Amino acid sequence: MRSSILLATSTEVDIEVHGLFSYELFGHTFWITTTHVCVLIVMLILLGFAIVANRAMKHASQVPTGFQNVVELIVEMLDKMVHGVMGKKGERFANYIGTVFLFILLSNISGLFGLRPPTADYGVTLPLALMSFCIIHFCQFKHNSLKEIWVDMCSPLPPWLPLWLPINLIGEIAVPISLSLRLFANILSGTIIMALIYALLSKFAYFWPGALHAYFDIFSGCIQTYVFCMLTMTYITNAIGDKEE
Repeated sequence: MRSSILLATSTEVDIEVHGLFSYELFGHTFWITTTHVCVLIVMLILLGFAIVANRAMKHASQVPTGFQNVVELIVEMLDKMVHGVMGKKGERFANYIGTVFLFILLSNISGLFGLRPPTADYGVTLPLALMSFCIIHFCQFKHNSLKEIWVDMCSPLPPWLPLWLPINLIGEIAVPISLSLRLFANILSGTIIMALIYALLSKFAYFWPGALHAYFDIFSGCIQTYVFCMLTMTYITNAIGDKEE
């Protein structure tokens, strides 16, 4: 069993999730896989960036230069994105959306550095979608009465005729599934296509695959990150409704 977390060697391409080592806990065997290691690498990079950014901002100058410029640009971009979709409601969710955005983005483009993108594993994208799903319904129950929720779930028919209730329930359950599958399928498909190119044209795949990496890893990775966060913000905003605190 291969234990490499890289996508390829010089002559072989492997995109499967492999177990690196196992351990026993409460009579069950658990595996640490390539996905766990790649997620850890991404998290360590984000943690290191956050620590450095925090120290830089503690000694920030009135006229930003160098690394301070980068940090402020990232924060302003994320704040603008959140407030542009959610308005004043976005202030409470800016940190969550920003964290998810940076994690997914770095995970999606990690294939450029030889890692297997963690988001090409459904075990990563599903928990991300479930977290958003929990926040969506927490906001829904916090800002709406049970009567309002019932009326909405029975819509477009009157609340005393809940024929549409099963369909609307299916639609609610489909939210985390669609969020997770969209991200997972797009990143995995790009990973598979690049793996096939390197496997079939290994002797000739030196420079020209860079254009495909620019599309599958950078362009598609950025688009899927934006779509995931945009849908999350839209669902949260709809769950809150017109109510302002």
